Amino acid sequence: MRGMKGPGKPRNEKPNNIKSSMLDLLKYLKPWYKAIVVALILSLAGTALTLIAPDKMADLTNTIGDGLATGIDMNAIIKAIIIVLAIYVCASLVTCASNYVMITVMQKLAWNMRNSISEKMNRLPLKYFDKVSVGDVLSRITNDVDTISSALNSSITTLVQAVVQFVGVTIIMFATSGSLALTAIASSVLGFVFMFMIMKKSIRYFQQQQRNLGDMNGHIEEIYSGNDIVRVYSAVGQAKKEFGRINDNLYNSSWKSQFFGGLMQPFMGFIGNFGYVAVCVVGAALTMSGSIRFGTIVAFISYVKLFTNPLTQISQAANSLMSAGAAGERVFGFLGEEEMPDDSDCEATLDSVKGDVEFDHVRFGYDEDKPVINDFSANISSGQKVAIVGYTGAGKTTMVNLLMRFYELWSGEIRIDGVPISEMKRSDIHSMFGMVLQDTWLFEGTYRENIAYGKKDVTDEQIRSACKLVGMDHFIMTLPDGYDTVLSDRSSLSSGQRQLLTIARAMVENAPMIILDEATSSVDTRTEALVQQAMDRLTEGRTSFVIAHRLSTIRDADMILVMDKGDVVESGTHEELLEAGGLYAELYNSQFENK
Repeated sequence: MRGMKGPGKPRNEKPNNIKSSMLDLLKYLKPWYKAIVVALILSLAGTALTLIAPDKMADLTNTIGDGLATGIDMNAIIKAIIIVLAIYVCASLVTCASNYVMITVMQKLAWNMRNSISEKMNRLPLKYFDKVSVGDVLSRITNDVDTISSALNSSITTLVQAVVQFVGVTIIMFATSGSLALTAIASSVLGFVFMFMIMKKSIRYFQQQQRNLGDMNGHIEEIYSGNDIVRVYSAVGQAKKEFGRINDNLYNSSWKSQFFGGLMQPFMGFIGNFGYVAVCVVGAALTMSGSIRFGTIVAFISYVKLFTNPLTQISQAANSLMSAGAAGERVFGFLGEEEMPDDSDCEATLDSVKGDVEFDHVRFGYDEDKPVINDFSANISSGQKVAIVGYTGAGKTTMVNLLMRFYELWSGEIRIDGVPISEMKRSDIHSMFGMVLQDTWLFEGTYRENIAYGKKDVTDEQIRSACKLVGMDHFIMTLPDGYDTVLSDRSSLSSGQRQLLTIARAMVENAPMIILDEATSSVDTRTEALVQQAMDRLTEGRTSFVIAHRLSTIRDADMILVMDKGDVVESGTHEELLEAGGLYAELYNSQFENK
């Protein structure tokens, strides 16, 4: 587990940055440009109404002021109040409509982005998941996508409103009183300078925060899934130490990004209050000199608020956009990963699969300078049971991965019924095989759903028949809901029972070829005999590939391929290989010499 190896190595991702990720986000938003434009127009309308309101407030104030000398005109005052209230109500309604459109767009963006990541996962080669933890990928699907959606939702309209409001208020202020306008602007210039300094300083901490969050998810997922191993090997202290390191990194980056981001709002609040004071002082002097009326000061107090609020909103929007950019960097970095070669042009198909398989001078390695399979050749006839044995790391499972076209060959060719697999679609190749692996995989669902996984129109009779063959029918029928009992992580199934269910699943699949990778490794000797009988029925009449360390399970194989350091060093039947006295005999005798 990566969590148990100390400081993790940096992941090999394509270089990216905030600017390019924001451009990628803009391209990704293209299908919703029209809806976003509608939201922005509504937002602008709301902002315009908000800008008109202070001028109407000034009229109301002046009307009341004039009435103190000449007599109160209640009709004019009520009319002015109604106009002001109507403006504010309309502004609120239009803003709500804008928010509704933006929320809808951003949720569709998140939905579409998760779909893109899900589809991307199916196009990535297995080698990608050899270097990136599952938790980190999950973090991109959940945390990063949610960060993008919520950040853009709160920042796009806010940013547009703030800019328009800032420009509009500036124009109105100069039109109302140039002296007070200069006073308000001069008191707010410092806010601009401070905001850009903070943005430049905090951007890298937002990037670090998203990366560290991915590391934390990866570590937690690994430690949780391997919790029993951690305890058995007394590695709890080491796991805590690694957790502490990642947690400290996340704390530091989160604290710094939030601290610098949080500095903007209180500072801009101070600038706004300072602007109020400046306007009141200068406005009082201008009123005393007769240059402006008292209503103008009232209007300007509102204008100062409308002038400084956009600065605060812009700073908050900048924070959100930096978070979105940092999350987008990870998401688009994932979406930009190298995919498996496109197989849409592979048109070769097999109407009926006989199961003849040929390995022709196959050469392959996971790393460019480290071949695992050097020069592998073998011919397997239809219906044969082929066992692949050898020491750990000899290349046994690699051969199966290449047969399934999970990886592309360096050189050579693999043919099924004479057709190279490089000319067939991967999905067509996968449909030819049933598979039982050493690591069992069951999902949260009923026993029936787990056994019939991926197979349509499966009857209850087929499911029960498969379970009877592997000896699980009686156990399942004793459960409260039988085959409709929900199976989950909390189900008290042994490793052997889980393996039996996956074998039953392969039986229901009824594929023309079978791969058994250490399929009996998790069962006891008594259960192994039962499973062996079931597997004999499963493999009857089908080409089957059996990878096994328990050599007692493959004595009846039609062909045994003995691998060592990526090469087939021996081949033959069980008896022939024992008589030869080579590597197979050494492996076989070592398992029984102490019995």
